[in-house]
Amino acid sequence: MTQQNDHTFDAIVIGSGISGGWAAKELCEQGVKTLVLERGRDVKHVEDYPTALYNPWDFEHRNQLTRQMREESPVTSRCYAYREDTEHFFVRDQEHPYIQEKPFDWIRGYQVGGKSLIWARQTQRWSEYDFAGPARDGYAVDWPIRYPDIAPWYSHVENFVGISGNKDGLDALPDGEFLPAWEMNDVEKELQQRIQEHYPDRRAVIGRCAHLTQPREIHSQQGRGQCQARNLCYRGCPFGAYFSSNSSTLPWAQKTGNLTVQPDSVVHSIIYDEDSGRANGVRVVHRLTHETTEYFARVIFVNASCLNTNLILLNSTSDRFPQGLGNDHGILGKYIAFHNYRGSVTASWDGLPDSYYYGRRPTAIMMPNFRNVQRQEMDFMRGYMCFYTATRKTWSRPEKEHRIGADFKKKISEPGEWSIYMMMQGETIPIAENHVRLSEDQTDEWGVPRLITSVGYQENDEKLLQDFLEQSTQMLEKSGCRDIHAGDSGQAPGLDIHEMGGVRMGHDPATSMLNRWNQLHACPNVFVTDGACMTSTGTQNPSLTYMALTARAANYAVKELKAGRL
Repeated sequence: MTQQNDHTFDAIVIGSGISGGWAAKELCEQGVKTLVLERGRDVKHVEDYPTALYNPWDFEHRNQLTRQMREESPVTSRCYAYREDTEHFFVRDQEHPYIQEKPFDWIRGYQVGGKSLIWARQTQRWSEYDFAGPARDGYAVDWPIRYPDIAPWYSHVENFVGISGNKDGLDALPDGEFLPAWEMNDVEKELQQRIQEHYPDRRAVIGRCAHLTQPREIHSQQGRGQCQARNLCYRGCPFGAYFSSNSSTLPWAQKTGNLTVQPDSVVHSIIYDEDSGRANGVRVVHRLTHETTEYFARVIFVNASCLNTNLILLNSTSDRFPQGLGNDHGILGKYIAFHNYRGSVTASWDGLPDSYYYGRRPTAIMMPNFRNVQRQEMDFMRGYMCFYTATRKTWSRPEKEHRIGADFKKKISEPGEWSIYMMMQGETIPIAENHVRLSEDQTDEWGVPRLITSVGYQENDEKLLQDFLEQSTQMLEKSGCRDIHAGDSGQAPGLDIHEMGGVRMGHDPATSMLNRWNQLHACPNVFVTDGACMTSTGTQNPSLTYMALTARAANYAVKELKAGRL
């Protein structure tokens, strides 16, 4: 009994990433004694960012991927942020294998802070069109909430995190609580104007991102400072200028005296109590010693990141739930969706040879979705966001034999012509066939079944991709670009790192796992607020929505706890 008392808390949060950190902050602020379980190692803000101030020549391989790195992590090495300076924040494929029934690039970061240390920090609100989309267009299931339900929680999160952006007045991309925006360069402004001249319904605006351009008092209280535009974010920011659990929510929760963070804790399963009809704890295997321990709480938040959250719930079996916790209707692990990133276009721009820009801005220009927004009008469902940037080439690359001498030094000291890059971020439609499940005969070294991923593209994704390639090419042509090249990367799902679903929200327990407060229909003291809870994907970056849903659910959980209903 003494041991159980030592291992008992008011709440347990599984995962310390973007959503787990927010759950901890909101619970601890309101006096809830909270245990955060993280399967990876501890990472403390600033002191555990070993490469943050390195120069390029400080790296043995000049910050490039080595053959060994690629061989040991063929999936992870495809990630845009994985290099010599960041490899310590990524999972090596060989150490944490999974089973790909269909090609799926699962990018993971197992440490305190999770992928909040290596995310791209782009933050856009969803609109009413996104929440109403499934019901209107007849896919997935109806979201149990609408934009007014989450709008105040978007504001709550934005004010604390610090989001730079402009008030753009777009229905498809609602405005938020913003710090001063980053600026477009001259060519990006020209493109913005020319695109809108030809396409009045396509508004290009500066990206909204979780960077402190002008810190407010709340950010100073967190110990965070202004963004230096270094674009070395994935190493960990010693200034705390971009938002992460490590620099913001976890230290804030720690100050309350109500937080316990326990790294090296691999969650095996959630313990269900048949008598009370509630979950009462979490079974943990120590990452290094493999010792099993149980922890107990009245409320459990599952924020292990989308696929690991699905894995934990699937592995949480009991007499009541033989198919996984809350899985009465066999839908747990199904309806996995993601973002389609396959399309991109490059081009050259003549003019403005005397114009340049300074610093390394951490965001691009974005164009909100313009397809099927107010009604279904295309031969495919939903749509895509576009992002573009304009940059000066460092130099017109000389032939190899000329890469030495005074002429070469002069060339690399002067900017070359302008280049344009445009990419897509497309919504995918959740279908039951896109799923994850547990292996019946393979486990990892902690005795947890390996995850099987069976997620692929659909015909709708191909149509959406082709429309982006055609429309982006036309937009750049009409804007005066030349040498336009459109391409399909053919990349597997998962490399977008926006996997969502499997534990989706909805009204009906027969077709969804969670209610409007992110509680399991069949086990209401378990909440899921990471990407697994998403009913559909929208076209926007999802992290801001995860944080807002988490803050909303955590505050509801506290009210229910205090009322004695949990």
